[in-house]
Amino acid sequence: MSDAETEDEDSARPRISLEPEVFGALEATLLGQAPHLTRPEVIERAGVTYERAHELWLSLGFSPPASDEQVMFTDADVEAVKVLGTLVESGLVDSELEFALTRSMGRSFARLAEWEIGEVAGRLVDPGRVLDMEQLDAIIAATMPHIEQLQNYVWRRHLASAAGRLLLNASNEESTEMAVGFADVVGYTRRTRSLSAAELAELVERFESTVTSVISDNGGRIIKTIGDEVLFVCDDPHSAARIAMILSDAHQAGTDFPQVRIGLAHGRVLSRLGDVFGEVVNVAARLTSIARPGRVLVDRSLADAVRDHDEEFRVRRAPSRSVRGYNRLEAWALKPPKKPSRKTERKAERQPADDE
Repeated sequence: MSDAETEDEDSARPRISLEPEVFGALEATLLGQAPHLTRPEVIERAGVTYERAHELWLSLGFSPPASDEQVMFTDADVEAVKVLGTLVESGLVDSELEFALTRSMGRSFARLAEWEIGEVAGRLVDPGRVLDMEQLDAIIAATMPHIEQLQNYVWRRHLASAAGRLLLNASNEESTEMAVGFADVVGYTRRTRSLSAAELAELVERFESTVTSVISDNGGRIIKTIGDEVLFVCDDPHSAARIAMILSDAHQAGTDFPQVRIGLAHGRVLSRLGDVFGEVVNVAARLTSIARPGRVLVDRSLADAVRDHDEEFRVRRAPSRSVRGYNRLEAWALKPPKKPSRKTERKAERQPADDE
C-alpha cells in the first residue's frame, strides 16, 4: 500500500479526542485496574526470572517498559505469567509450545483490538468530539461485556471445530464417503489493502454468491465460508471436480470473480454439528495451500474416480510436497480436457459422414 493510500485511510477514520487524564481512566477501565506495578515487582510476585518475563511479554506483542521504574503493569499481568507457568508445570504445554501459543494469541488479538477500536468505537461516537470519562464509561458499559462474550463464544466454537478436525477419527460407522473441497481467494490480503470498505464488501459478496450458486447447482453443499475461503462437500467426486473446474475458470471468463486455488480430496468423512472432520478434510486443506493460483489439486482417490471422464477432465501427476502434517503429500492436477488441434479438426471434417 502506498503512503498516499495510508494517509487517505487514516484521514477517513474518525478523530476521537481524549484528554491525557481521561485516557488514563480509560486504560484503567479496559485493563480492569489502574497500572500500579513495575517490571521487577511483577517478576517478584510471579516468581519467574527476568528473562522469562521479558520473553513472554514480547511474545504477546507488547512493548517493553522504558525502564524498571516505569509503572505499567497490573495484578492481571502477574496472574497471566503464573497461568502460563502452571500450564508448563502440568506438562500440557512445553516451553516451545508456550511461546508459539503466546505469539499466536498476541498476533490474533492485536489485529482484533485494532479493528475494534478503529471501527466499532469509531461508529459509537461523533468525530471530533472531546469525550469525558462519564461518556466513555457509558460506551464501554454498553459494548465491552457483549463483545467480550461474543469473542469467547466465537473462540469456543472454533476450538470445538478445530478439535473435531484434528482429533476425531473418521473411520467409524458414523462416517460417510464424500468429496471435500476448499476454494481460496488468491491474494486476498493484498487485495483488501487497496479496496475501500464498500469495494471489499462487494468482493466478498460476489465471491460468496458465485460459489453458492455453482456449488448448489452442481449437487454440492457449502459447509462454511471463512472470509476468503469456502469449504464444500459433494456426495460424489465427479460433481466436486465439476464444481472445482467451474470456479477455477470463472476468473478467466472475464467476470469480476476473483482468482481462486482449490484442493479436493475423497474418502470417508465424519459429519457432525454442521461441520466435517477427518483425514480427508485435512488433505483437501493442505492441497489448497500448495495449489498454484487458478489451479486445482486433488488426492489419489479423487483422481482415480474421475480419470475416466476424459470428456470433462484431465488428471496429471503433480510433484509431492512436504506440508504441515505430511512429509510427502501426493497430489494430482485436475485440468480441463485438451482442445482438439486444428489438424485433428481438419481430419475429422474430411471424413465422410456415417450416412453417406
